[in-house]
Amino acid sequence: MNAADTGTTAPAPPAGRGRRIVLWRHGQTAWNVERRFQGSTDIELTDTGVAQARRAARLLAALRPDAIVASDLRRATATAAELAAVTGLEIASDAGLRETYAGAWQGLTHDEIIEAYGEQYAAWKRGEPVRRGGGELETEVADRAAPVVLGAAEKLPDGGTLVVVSHGGTIRTTIGRLLGLEPGTWEALGGLTNCCWSVLGEGARGWRLLEHNAGTLPEPVLGDDV
Repeated sequence: MNAADTGTTAPAPPAGRGRRIVLWRHGQTAWNVERRFQGSTDIELTDTGVAQARRAARLLAALRPDAIVASDLRRATATAAELAAVTGLEIASDAGLRETYAGAWQGLTHDEIIEAYGEQYAAWKRGEPVRRGGGELETEVADRAAPVVLGAAEKLPDGGTLVVVSHGGTIRTTIGRLLGLEPGTWEALGGLTNCCWSVLGEGARGWRLLEHNAGTLPEPVLGDDV
């Protein structure tokens, strides 16, 4: 017997709390420009990267964020500091938001990685689980980063906005995990340009992607996840 047979109305799915998560990639570093794999290496922003963060912070401040959580690597904390300066919010720092540890790949250029680890690189691009350079699996990155994001989001008021300042690869894997996508499909989420962001919104069925690589005109993506 269905609801129409009994004259009752079927219950509506539970409404979400209307929260938003803005996942913001850090500004430019010298290794980004050199197409050198950073991973968990602690590299500072360039002057251009600081300017990118300052410009993006003014745009993100208009979203009236309620909280900021950032990777503890300097390129992320310096980016987050620009938003903190215009919003007055404190930054919660968490190592769980660091970029993927990629072992022997770290410090190598894109071309050097392909030359020395061509088969491994190709397998990763096919969506196979690969410990790049002997480092972390993408699923392991999601295992540590997604709970940090969800824990911070849980503290938001209804309709609140969280800004997460992290890294291209970590943001991609976190989005994939929060959307419930299979790990082999995460590569379908294109990389983020320096200081651009993606937005997840909360609906009745969970998190959904509202914006991706927002905040800029099309520019080359310089990072560890391309």
